[in-house]
Amino acid sequence: MAKTDFDAVIVGSGPNGLSAAITMQRAGLSVLVLEAKDTIGGGLRSAQLTQPGFVHDICSAIHPLAVGSPFFRNLPLAEHGLEFIEPPVAAAHPFDGGTAAALGRSLTNTAQSLGADEQTYRKLLEPILRDWPTMAPDILGPLRFPKHPIDMASFGLDALLPVTQLVKRFKTKEARGLFGGMAAHSIQPLSNLTTSAIALVLMTAGHLYNWPIPKGGSQTIANALAAYFRSIGGQIETDRRVKSLQDIPSTRVVLFDVTPKQLLSIAGERFSSLYRTQLERYRYGMGVFKIDWALDGPIPFTAPECQQAGTIHIGGTFEEIAEAEQATSDGKHPDKPYILLAQQSLFDTSRAPEGKHTAWAYCHVPNGSTLDRTDIIEKQVERFAPGFRDRILDRHTMNTVQMESYNPNYIGGDINGGIIDIGQLYTRPVIGLSPYTTSAPGIFICSSSTPPGGGVHGMCGYHAARVALRESFGLPVPITLAMS
Repeated sequence: MAKTDFDAVIVGSGPNGLSAAITMQRAGLSVLVLEAKDTIGGGLRSAQLTQPGFVHDICSAIHPLAVGSPFFRNLPLAEHGLEFIEPPVAAAHPFDGGTAAALGRSLTNTAQSLGADEQTYRKLLEPILRDWPTMAPDILGPLRFPKHPIDMASFGLDALLPVTQLVKRFKTKEARGLFGGMAAHSIQPLSNLTTSAIALVLMTAGHLYNWPIPKGGSQTIANALAAYFRSIGGQIETDRRVKSLQDIPSTRVVLFDVTPKQLLSIAGERFSSLYRTQLERYRYGMGVFKIDWALDGPIPFTAPECQQAGTIHIGGTFEEIAEAEQATSDGKHPDKPYILLAQQSLFDTSRAPEGKHTAWAYCHVPNGSTLDRTDIIEKQVERFAPGFRDRILDRHTMNTVQMESYNPNYIGGDINGGIIDIGQLYTRPVIGLSPYTTSAPGIFICSSSTPPGGGVHGMCGYHAARVALRESFGLPVPITLAMS
């Protein structure tokens, strides 16, 4: 076999690219990560976007699965500077009139707060919390026969449902709204199959691990992953944009932390016609319009639960959210969109000057939309926090085109690497025995366009590296996933 510069090259330094690199480096290989930007991180970058001293998360800001990731839990990331802060409330969901539903660390307290739906909530969530340690590696992985089929079958009966069906079990607007806000993280119509799975996984993560905030910004997650990777001998080169395979040093394998569109552009000539056709048919979902605010004070939410929550789901009742998500999927721009908002500076004082605050939010928009949604988003926030606009010192906005320009993986503003509906939940990016293997020997894909999809958990990268180690090197995976 001809000598190569590296055993493996990873293109892209997002959480999945870095996770793939760590997995292969720990197997004893020589690994290089190539990053097009001058800083690592992919969607995990932070910067002073508005005024000096205000630290904003440029893309990803909410990380429900980071602490509970079976892969991340095996890494000494705290030793490399990663510190998480737990807000008192994981996520809150305000309603008109000054009330709110809230997801807390305690299942008991959360259930009791839902009044007439207490027992229904307990019955639904208790088995998932009990079985999560054994189910997590299968839920956050490729389609395969589960190690605990009975537990998975029980979970699947509820998870496969559209959340529009699941909420029929609940009577209160609080429980229904809470599930709607959770399911809307899937960025698709709530009538789609498997939207219940997104809600149930996020709620489980909240009860088991909270929805913690990385101190200092999302960039610190990427920095810790990179620092650990370097500590075990890995190499990273920034300002190295890969436009073709000729831009990559000689290597035995390449793993791409990119979506099908970029993969076709870089390596399409190496693929079979069937595989190229499958990639060309890959579907992207709705985009996002994002705002970062520098504020003169905290957001004055009327509901006290919202003042204690790191994450806020804004949209009103379940019916309002479902209508808005459907309209957006249909190519429209609703006047009262669902908004995902984070207020990290309430709990992390490093994010803003003393006495000041930051906030981060986005609403869903049709893929590729360039319509300015600033006024609409701020009206929705003001609806539940009167006086909010009076506290705005500065703002920074990004439409879908700007999002994609900043991170090419966000095609048309799609931050999930492709729609995660029933047609692409496990068969992403193509239908095959291994979603991480391409038709070209030695070329693999490890991005959120593979199972389990979007989110900061590193599991796409871990599973892709696992396949590459086995298929190209005949090596076992050097990490046993944490089960608790």
